[in-house]
Amino acid sequence: MNKPQNILVRMPNWIGDLVMATPVLADLRRAFPDASITAMCKAPGSDLLKSDVFIDELFSFTEPANKFLRRKELRNITAKIEEGKFDTALLLTNSFSSAWRCWQGHIARRIGYSAHFRRFLLTDPIPWPLGKMHQVDFYKALLEPLGIPRSSTAPRLFLSEEERREAKQRLRKLGVLPGKGLVGINPGAAYGSAKCWPPERFRELAKALAEEHYVIFFGASETSSLSRQICSGLSERVINVTGSTSLRELAVLIAQCDLFVTNDSGPMHIAAALGVQLIALFGSTDDRATGPYGNLDAVINKRVNCSPCFRRTCPIDFRCMQEISVEEVLQYAKQKMQKMRHV
Repeated sequence: MNKPQNILVRMPNWIGDLVMATPVLADLRRAFPDASITAMCKAPGSDLLKSDVFIDELFSFTEPANKFLRRKELRNITAKIEEGKFDTALLLTNSFSSAWRCWQGHIARRIGYSAHFRRFLLTDPIPWPLGKMHQVDFYKALLEPLGIPRSSTAPRLFLSEEERREAKQRLRKLGVLPGKGLVGINPGAAYGSAKCWPPERFRELAKALAEEHYVIFFGASETSSLSRQICSGLSERVINVTGSTSLRELAVLIAQCDLFVTNDSGPMHIAAALGVQLIALFGSTDDRATGPYGNLDAVINKRVNCSPCFRRTCPIDFRCMQEISVEEVLQYAKQKMQKMRHV
């Protein structure tokens, strides 16, 4: 089969999954340096790929809540796919609709997992993998029909120097002075409370860390009240920007941190892809599948007998997170910050 010349990569919608899929773009570029690669991605997640060096074009789209506008936007998406004259589509999403639109867009080769009754829409239907694998490898396996072997490529995000300078300026305005170290904390998670370390423990941790360092709380607007509750009455070295940043601004500020303490979440994967030191707290989910790729020593997971349960809320005693003590996380954080000083 001919080498692909014009490739459309339908990226995942969830932020963490999107970041974990970025190695596919790098591996495609290395395999086909002369091909045109377009990353198709739902906003606002698409903002994370704006400076990606491995793509030629970013195809960003929205799905409005209004049914009439939604239908119109979906027609526009299909039309744009057809106009792109892509010869190959790599579907990192498993939905029927993503395969349907690529079929409607007359893309000759359509590669994806044969899930959700869409096998007949794919030219290269890949059987669902058996056994456990990391989500990054789950995406990489879709490259095999293109002759690209499984790589060790890690997720990576790209920021401009101007963005980094602006982030430093913003932190100075927030009162963060150089030399003390900056610890980022993400106390929320999109899937549910079962993924989250108790807020009172994040508060104790922030209080202790602020004795020596600056601490900045991140998160989406949905977790604003949680961060306010945690930060209330703490030192002026504890800063809360939860809900006040765009997704791109969130990434740029996370990149300024010396350490990032987080639940299993999209921001965890953003920090990992930016090369920020991590402490990732796992309980109800499986770090072997969705932990920071290639950096599992950053994970604290007590591996209690009911974990991973993948529930949104804990129906019993929340032992998976309750067994992670403030002292344990604090000591690990101090070790990592001390290590930074000697680098």
